[in-house]
Amino acid sequence: MITSFRCAAAFVLIAMLAVTGWASSEVALWKTPRAVATHPWFIATLFDTYFAFLTFYVWLAYKETANLARVLWLLAILLLGNIAMAIYLLRELFRLPANATMEDLLLRRKV
Repeated sequence: MITSFRCAAAFVLIAMLAVTGWASSEVALWKTPRAVATHPWFIATLFDTYFAFLTFYVWLAYKETANLARVLWLLAILLLGNIAMAIYLLRELFRLPANATMEDLLLRRKV
């Protein structure tokens, strides 16, 4: 199961890097047309996305014990979104043996 999660997280990371690279090469983020940036569905999607980021961050903050790490990961997630989340998940997954359980992934490591 852990191997499948590693593949899924790697796919998300690669896909996000590819689509972000493509979008960046097409138009700068700060040049998003006003009609797009003020569209109600664009705004709703941003709220949905950032609340999902914060939900993931709650789990991350539980897993991490150092406050500095918590702050740095929060900044990374807020700035890089799913790219940072996939990196964090891959980091956690590669710390586990292939036969680890979901509990091993989800719960805080015993120090």
